[in-house]
Amino acid sequence: MHMKRIEEKSRRRVTFSCPAPVAKEVFVAGTFNGWDPRKDPLKKQPSGWKAVKYLPPGVHEYRFVVDGTWVDDPACRIRRPNPYGGENCVLQL
Repeated sequence: MHMKRIEEKSRRRVTFSCPAPVAKEVFVAGTFNGWDPRKDPLKKQPSGWKAVKYLPPGVHEYRFVVDGTWVDDPACRIRRPNPYGGENCVLQL
């Protein structure tokens, strides 16, 4: 149990935000969740969609899935090409 506490302390709080006012559902998928397009839902807020995740330090790649369509995070300036002809957003903690 002591090891789990140390691991949790080393994680950093990250808020993912996606402006998709007419979307019915929004998820974040990335290296931190096995690119699962339905694992981490964002919650609709008056200012858009948001989710909080606690991630370990390092480099994480991600994309949003808006109503089943993979989209970029418009606020993310660092991108890497992905094998599907698009780009992944890059988050460094």
